[in-house]
Amino acid sequence: MQRRVGAFFLFAFFAAPIPLAAADLPAIKTTRNNTVPACVTPGRLLAYLESRNPHLDPRFHAIAGEYMRLGETLGVRWDYAFYQMLLETGSLSFRDGNRSGDVKPAQNNFAGLGATGRGAHGESFKDIATGVRAHLEHLLLYAGERVDNPVADRTRNVQEWGVLTDWHKGFARPVTFADLAAKWAPGTRSYRRMIEGIAERFEEFCLKPDPRPELVQEARKDKRATEAKATEAKPERSAGAELAQRAIDTGKAQSDEKRSALGLQPAASQAAATSASPPFRLLNQPAAEARGEVAPAPGAAADDGGGGKLDRGERPAIAAGAAKLPGQSKAADKPLQTASTAAAAKSLAAPPTTAAQKCRVWTASYGGQKAMLIKSQVDKVVNYTVLDVNEGSEAREAEAFISAYAKNGAIAGQFGSQAQALEKAFELCPEG
Repeated sequence: MQRRVGAFFLFAFFAAPIPLAAADLPAIKTTRNNTVPACVTPGRLLAYLESRNPHLDPRFHAIAGEYMRLGETLGVRWDYAFYQMLLETGSLSFRDGNRSGDVKPAQNNFAGLGATGRGAHGESFKDIATGVRAHLEHLLLYAGERVDNPVADRTRNVQEWGVLTDWHKGFARPVTFADLAAKWAPGTRSYRRMIEGIAERFEEFCLKPDPRPELVQEARKDKRATEAKATEAKPERSAGAELAQRAIDTGKAQSDEKRSALGLQPAASQAAATSASPPFRLLNQPAAEARGEVAPAPGAAADDGGGGKLDRGERPAIAAGAAKLPGQSKAADKPLQTASTAAAAKSLAAPPTTAAQKCRVWTASYGGQKAMLIKSQVDKVVNYTVLDVNEGSEAREAEAFISAYAKNGAIAGQFGSQAQALEKAFELCPEG
């Protein structure tokens, strides 16, 4: 699974082999009955590391604290993760015997992620903390956990490809550090014994005073600061996410709502069209508009396809089988869809009628699963339109929409789903 492990300390195990079973090493995930021993501290681990590597680069002096901080956050036996790191990196010498290893110190890759041998250097991470997180997240993946937004491409690929799915089915108990050797370092029979040997040799440091007791508090202080920062940032994001989800849920609840093409109609039919639902779905319209007054489209005017202009009172209405948008290429021949509903607007709190609204959020769709966020401005009101687009035609369909319905507008972002785009739109425009 990972790179072939170099024989950093293999000689020690031929001299003193340690017969072990899988149960001799702890489970990867911490539980009430599987915790890191109290004597294992960043200060003692650092002293142990320096005893193994007297020429340790000073930049790594904080690495033991990072394993503790992130290990406690993620629920991983960070002590054995640290021992595994010592094995993978040659105690941070990044050497394989007398030669340099494939992974270089500046890569901050402490688990050989992506270093599969034959000179493959593997992944690089921006700093030590990110490299430690990558290692611990990969261990969580081996333990059977799903990792959301992993920092390592290797972790993401193994998860998406389901490489470990069948392997996990063979376990009726928690996965241990001994178990992972079969997949992490296939073909290396001594991998499990080497990790255990490194752990056993640390025991003598448990009998000594902690040379840096302050590192424990520093690690937990940093952990609390990280958690507090995440908590402070959460409300702002949650507000946008909540508004976006409410809009989506309301739209789904309107099962009888018509979803037809937005196009151009003959002048004779426009009188009837003006009484139909507006061609865009306005999600945070002012109270006056929620009572039934016409809401202007995101653009001040739209091409009528014949060189003229459609002002806000004559904007395109909903019509089945409508023509393509002006400027829309043959490749982007799916019509623009709308889902306009007064209920959606009423479900969101409207501002007082005396307050001037500075921005609005709209939705429109070509029927695809991806979304573009279009920003435009009309009469000092900024409009954010979440436009559903088709994969492979994102830019073309966005440009066609801007040309026809959001004059002088611009693409403000591209997203994998409407929900993500709506969340961003409501973060930018929380009014209403």
